Amino acid sequence: MSKDHFHLLKTSGNARAGELLTAHGVVPTPVFMPVGSQATVKTLTPDDIKALGFKMVLSNTYHLYLRPGIDVIEKMGGLHSFMSWDGAILTDSGGYQVFSLAPLRKITDEGVTFRSHIDGSEHFISPEAAVEFQESLGADVIMALDECAAYGDSKEKVRGAMERTHRWAERCLKAHHRKGQALYAIVQGGMFSDLRKQSAETLTQLDFPGFAVGGLSIGEPKEVTLAMLEESIAFLPSAKPRYLMGVGSPEDLVEGVARGVDVFDCALPTRVARNGAFFTPQGRINIRNAAYKTLDAPIDPLCDCYTCRNFSAAYLSHLFRAGELLALRLATLHNLRFISNLMGNIRQSILEGTFNALRGSFLGSYEPTDETTRVAQKKKWLEARDA
Repeated sequence: MSKDHFHLLKTSGNARAGELLTAHGVVPTPVFMPVGSQATVKTLTPDDIKALGFKMVLSNTYHLYLRPGIDVIEKMGGLHSFMSWDGAILTDSGGYQVFSLAPLRKITDEGVTFRSHIDGSEHFISPEAAVEFQESLGADVIMALDECAAYGDSKEKVRGAMERTHRWAERCLKAHHRKGQALYAIVQGGMFSDLRKQSAETLTQLDFPGFAVGGLSIGEPKEVTLAMLEESIAFLPSAKPRYLMGVGSPEDLVEGVARGVDVFDCALPTRVARNGAFFTPQGRINIRNAAYKTLDAPIDPLCDCYTCRNFSAAYLSHLFRAGELLALRLATLHNLRFISNLMGNIRQSILEGTFNALRGSFLGSYEPTDETTRVAQKKKWLEARDA
């Protein structure tokens, strides 16, 4: 799978345009994957996702293992059949969710014992089991089980988690047998440059078809995220895909591509949509603000999404204020189409050798969420999720 999984077609600086070759079609890169943790992208159908321009989605092994169960999905013909999606699927191993959601957990070299956040039942997942579950799901790309240290952990603790991640990666590689399925390793190392370098160099000695950069965007300042990303990617092979996990704000997609990332995923575009935040070329807007209550114009007049082609900002404001379910769907359609268009424009600019111009133009007009506000919102969301 290593040689036939990724084709690098063109570079523009460090930005890369390529193709992921999967059993469910060719996926142009750089690519953003909408998050469907529980075999659904919230409020949307598979036909919606396809019409928005996406060829690959992410689902999560932890959530599917707990509900409805890997065996149920396997009996239904695998994850593609179960969720009626004929495009490519990447499944996360569930390691991050075990460490962030499970209220009680015990980690040893053998694996992790944890209690379900749903009903408190006890479970154990080893690296081998994580691979077995994902093989049963039948995803096109699967992830090795890793240990993600928390932001602020000591260097000693981060080093221990990184070294366990390396040992688990070797075991995952040995346990993986399903043909036509690519297994990625995950670079860890927290916010320590030397550990990031060590992790990337160690994992690239193993024959993985692709590599992910994990343990970022977990509460650290954005400049630290980008610095650690650079430290990780610098030591990854150019002939294999690089996947930045859990990053998806528009400005971060542009900056990630500028540093050589090929694959992204994040729940942010759909999560903020359900809270009334819409992406525009100038930045995020809150539809509940008074300015939109009587605005007889689309959120973005240049956007080609269903929402902007059919509804005014005033109508969207009304839906959110009234608590109507349609509000969530229309906002999600818009935000994901914004991301799809952005990724398409980025890829075209790389192929044409004009990525730096696009980057400058986009970042010059797009105003990111204030950093203090962003960190506070992320903390609030994490606390609400954990509760």
